[in-house]
Order: sequence, then C-alpha cells, then structure tokens
Amino acid sequence: MSSRSMIALTSGIVFTALLPKFAWATSFDATPRYQTFSSYSTTNPFNGDATDIYYPTLEDASAADDLPIALMLQGALVDKSFYSDYASQVARHGFAVVVPNHFQTTPDFGDALLSETSQPQAVLDQLTVENGMKDSPLNGKIDTGKLGLLGHSFGGAVGLSTIGEVCLPVQCAAPFERPEALMAGAFFGANLRDRNDAYLPIKNDGVGVALIQGDRDGRALPLRAKLTYDQVQSPPRARITLSGVNHFGITDVNMPDGAIPDPTAQTVDQTVSIETTARWSGLFLRGTLLEDEAALEYVLDTGAGQDPIVVSVEAEAVPEPSTWVSSIGVAIGLIWLCRRYQLPSGH
Repeated sequence: MSSRSMIALTSGIVFTALLPKFAWATSFDATPRYQTFSSYSTTNPFNGDATDIYYPTLEDASAADDLPIALMLQGALVDKSFYSDYASQVARHGFAVVVPNHFQTTPDFGDALLSETSQPQAVLDQLTVENGMKDSPLNGKIDTGKLGLLGHSFGGAVGLSTIGEVCLPVQCAAPFERPEALMAGAFFGANLRDRNDAYLPIKNDGVGVALIQGDRDGRALPLRAKLTYDQVQSPPRARITLSGVNHFGITDVNMPDGAIPDPTAQTVDQTVSIETTARWSGLFLRGTLLEDEAALEYVLDTGAGQDPIVVSVEAEAVPEPSTWVSSIGVAIGLIWLCRRYQLPSGH
C-alpha cells in the first residue's frame, strides 16, 4: 500500500496530505464477493450461547478462500435475530459471521442480553471445533487464525475493550488477554468511556479499528465516536459518519423490540442503512484480515466520494517506510556483511 497521512473526506470533497491517486479509485467493485449466503443455528459448547452462523454459499469450494471469523457483539437488550440482514451481507464479503445471544445478570438489567469480553475467545474455540466436525457446514472452511469483531452500541464498546485490553464493569468480568488471532474490528454506534465519562486510551497495537456512526444517533452521540477515535493509538483506523442514520440503522427494523429506543428518527430507508453499514464493515475486514488493499483503500480513501449516504470519513493508514529509511537499512546491512565476512567496504 502506498504511503499516506491523515485523510479527511467531506460531502464528496477530498482533502489530503501527500496522497497519491490510485488506479482502482474509480473501478473498484464494492459489492459483496459472493452472491448468496447460507446460515445455521447451533450452541457454543464453551459458554452455552445460542448462536447463528452466516457464511457465503461456496458453490465452488475448491476456488474459495478459507473464511476468517467475524464475531458480531450485540447491542444491549437486542436479540441476535435483529442482525440477520447485516450479518448475511457481511458474510457475503467472505466471512463466517457468528451472531450469539449472550446473557449476563446485572443489577441494572437483571438477566439480560449483554455482550462481554470473554466471547471472542469462546467463539474462536467454538469455530475451531466446527472446522474439524465432518457434519458441520463449515468443516475445513474456516481460517481460525484470523478473527474480526463486529459490534453494535454496547457490543461495540465491548469490542473496543477487547482490542484495547480494557476491563470495565459489566463489559468484563475479570482480566483477560486479547486473542492473538484478533486483527480488526468494525463497530456501529459505539464509543469507549468509563462511568466518569472519561475516554480511555485504546492500545490496539496495529489491530484495525473502524467506527461507523449515524449522524442522527441520539444514544451514542457522534461526538463520542470522534473522542473515541482520537484514543485509538495506532493505524489503520477510520471514523465513518452516515447521513440520516440513527442508532438502529444496523438492525433489521428500526427500534427493535426490547431495546432502549433512540429519541431521534432515521431519515433514510432501513435497507439502505443496513447495506451501507454492512458494506463498509465487510470491506474494512477484507482489507485488514485478508490484506485486500483495494478494499482498504475504498474505506480509507475513495469510498466516501462514491457513496451518497456517507457524510465524512476520517482515516489513517499504516505508512510505508520512506525511501530514505529503506536506503539506510540497506546501507546498514551492507556494512554488517562487510564486517561479518571481513570484506573491503569498497567492494
């Protein structure tokens, strides 16, 4: 990937610093890689979570890549069934998308649907088993060394905590370690702050982070996404703001039963907000987990100018070493070789 600095795109106008043009800027196909999907329901044997798994229909299994895992962490009190459209569309970008119902018992909510930082490791263990089961639809088709996180609202905060190894009440029952396979997360309507409203440093160590946010979100305010984005310590990172979308632009229906409603109404069609959120999520995971440079370029650079629903994208990519740094490295290597083999430095 070519080197770049911070990127800001607003209403189709691109402001860049030291950004070259890319050949695929006008030709990249952002539609899902697979035309259809399949799904099945199961139970995670490691934590008892009822789980739906979505994956692309692999008509030609010999030509298909192994599928990385994408765990969807649900919003507080939102049943897994309300993420079926979003999860199936992300799956068609080339992922095994796992959507569990995870219950916790808390003083505020009682026994309720609440994501938690133990889930990523439990899902990795679950999919490792699935990958070896002859009667599993995904037998031998999963890349268990690549994990991405998806998340909505509270679930997105749990995902950010997992990436940053932050242990907050309710989100985390005990200290934990970020799974080694975790490579990226794309979160909708999410931010990370403690009970004193302090925004916490997210030491992501190069694990990619994308924050997708509706500008009409009345629960996870857009400013909170900005303050969280500023705490992400290393690239790649992106903050993507969607015009006319509220806190439930990701769910099958706006304001799903059981969830705390958003006081602000959405002004775009629900199918549009779901497709847009799934596309940006799926392409960010393709770029980070599958090293698809064109997909990542779409998210970090070219996509906003092609998408009428996107208001703005603030993003930062991993810079490549500059030419002079590379030259210094070569020179140091030559000096070491000369000394190692006692060769004249002029040869």
